[in-house]
Order: sequence, then structure tokens, then C-alpha cells
Amino acid sequence: MRRPYITLLSANALSVTGNMLSILAVPWFVLETTGSAVLTGVASFATTFPMVISAAFGSTLVDWLGYRAASVLSDLISGLIVLAVPALFLTTGLSYPLLLLLLFLRWLTATPGETARKAMLPDLATAAGVRIERATAAYDGVCRGSAMVGAPLAGVLILWIGPSMLLLVDGVSFLLSALLVAAGVRRTARGERDPGGYLNDLRAGLTFLWQDRLQLSATAMVVVVNLLDTGVTQVLLALYARDVVGDPRAFGLLTGALGAGAVLGTIVYGAAGARLPMRLTYGLCFFLAGVPRVLVLALGAPFPVALAVTALSGFAAGGINPILGILQYGRIPAPLRARVIGAMTAAAYAGMPIGGLLAGSLTALTGLGATLLAFTGVYAVISLPPFFCRAWRELDLDRSPGEQQ
Repeated sequence: MRRPYITLLSANALSVTGNMLSILAVPWFVLETTGSAVLTGVASFATTFPMVISAAFGSTLVDWLGYRAASVLSDLISGLIVLAVPALFLTTGLSYPLLLLLLFLRWLTATPGETARKAMLPDLATAAGVRIERATAAYDGVCRGSAMVGAPLAGVLILWIGPSMLLLVDGVSFLLSALLVAAGVRRTARGERDPGGYLNDLRAGLTFLWQDRLQLSATAMVVVVNLLDTGVTQVLLALYARDVVGDPRAFGLLTGALGAGAVLGTIVYGAAGARLPMRLTYGLCFFLAGVPRVLVLALGAPFPVALAVTALSGFAAGGINPILGILQYGRIPAPLRARVIGAMTAAAYAGMPIGGLLAGSLTALTGLGATLLAFTGVYAVISLPPFFCRAWRELDLDRSPGEQQ
């Protein structure tokens, strides 16, 4: 049956759209109310640090609860927390410390839902008769498409209704996602419990990841890229839109162009990826996804040029997550799926809290242009391992991981 599979993709689209609205609304809200790049970086830290904690320690609970129940509960709680932000701001008032606390709790509770939906995908795709290669591309394409729509929409809505009311829309999107999964996705089996309890189950996921050299290496690479992406998306683009372009819509358009290019890249990879060398494709996509779009901003190119280059970088990024998804679903045993994916997610998120703080602090010390150039250099260096490191040769051996499940 395809209905549960389509419902899962739809629910994830709502959740990702809401996340994108929040990602753009929060830094603009902080800049608008404080005028401080450093405080904007601190707010970014409050957004990303709980994602690391939740992904690391909550994924085992996702296995225990079952993927469907965990997804619904996560979206329901996080949606209510998000709704509290505009409610407090418009009534009793919202202090900066309280905003940080709500941001922390919002992302602490939202991340298990993301893990649960991703863990459900292989079973629902199999039931729908969809190959795992196409399912991972479709899942990533939906995420990219939601980002593409959500980012420019957020830029417009910031001007129209303000960042605080934009968070209201974010909260509603989470509640709708919970409703869709509860009503349209069948109950899934729980992961196996170790008689030794929670810590043994948590250790099992970490041990599996540690022993898989390829996935461990890929995860380490993503750690650095996510650190950079967080600093760019949540701090540097907001400052670029305010100080260089002078229009919040530029913030949304650049983020949306990245998403639009990535949607097209995901579609192209889904159609032609089987004929491409995975290792070289992965390395080239990483380089093109990071370096050009930040370098063009650092060089002060006209905004239309920056927009076009960002879209091209997004196109390259479209092939990254489907390849990672194929590796995960082909190599991770089903009973360990949520906890291993959670461990990888936690590791991948580990640098994100630092990214926002680093971007805000470095900009305050050296200026926006110098910070963008520094980020460009790190993007270039982190793209090199797939071309030179021995562990990455295994990537070309995982040509048909869907058959290994």
C-alpha cells in the first residue's frame, strides 16, 4: 500500500517547512529585538545544542516506543512549545533568556520525531513496492522541496506578519504533522531491547557505528559541514541580507535557491545515480555544495549572481543525502536502525552549536567578508577525503545496498 508511504512524506514535508520558518524567524527576531550578532549566535546555539543531546540519547527511546508513536509524540510536544513563543510575546512578554529556554526545549523534543520518520522509511517503502534508492531520493527531495518553499515564504512573511507570528505557523505545522502520522501511518514494530537496559541499547548503536569505518568517516565529514552550514544559514546569511542587501527577502531567497537547486539535484540523482561512481560523486557534490555559494558572497558579487551560484551549489547538494541514506539502510540492521541513525545524527549535529557561535563571534572580530572567506577555506579542505582516503573506496562497493537488507 502506498498510502502510508505518501502520508509519511507529507508529514515530513510539513515538519521541515515549519523548521525552515523557525530557522529564518528566530535569527531575524533576535536581530530585530537586540541588534546583536553575538546574541544571534547564542540563540543559534540554543537551537542546535539540544538537537545533539536529543539525537544521542533519545534515539534508543524511539526504538522502544515504536517509530509511529515516537513521531506523533515528538511533533505534538514540540508544536505546543513553539506556540508558546508568540503567545508569551504578545501577552505577558518574552525575555531573551526565556526565549533561549523555549528554543532549547523545542529542538530537544523535535529531533526524535525526525529520527522516527527516517527509521520508518524502509519498511513503508517496501510495503509500497518502492526501491530503497528511489525512496531515499524521494525523502530527501521532499525535505529539500519543503526548504525551497519555506525559505522564501519565511522571508515574505517576516515582512508581512513579523517573526513572532511566523513561529505561530511553525507550531501549527508540527501539530498537523502529528495528526497525519497518527491517522495515516500504520503502527510499526519496536526495536529489540537489551536485557541490560537503556545504556546497553545505547552502547549497541554506538558500537555498530564505531566499527563501520565508512559510515564513521562519512559522519565525521558531515560534522564539519553542518558546523559551517549552521553558521552560514543562521547567522551569516541574516547579516548579509541586513548589511549588504538591506532586505530580509534576500535571506529567504538565498536559502530558497539552495533548496530549489537541491530538489532538482535530488531528482536527477534519483534518475541517474545508479550510473554514477558513488565515491567521486559524493566528494564532488560536497565540494560544489559548499565552496562556491560562500565564496561568491565573500567576493561581493551582485545579488543575482550570488543567487544563481547558490542554486547551482544546491543542485550539487542534492546527491549527498540520498547516498548517505542508501548506506544507512543497506548496512544498519533493522533492530538497531533508530539508535544507529540517532548516533549518526547526534555526531553530525555536534558541531552545529559551535557553528552559530563561531560565525557570530568571528564576524564581530573580523567582519562579515573575512568570516565568509574563512568558512570557504574550511569547506574546501573538508571536501578532500573522498578523493584520497582509503576508507572511501568502500563506497563504490555499496552499489546495490537495498538488496542487502
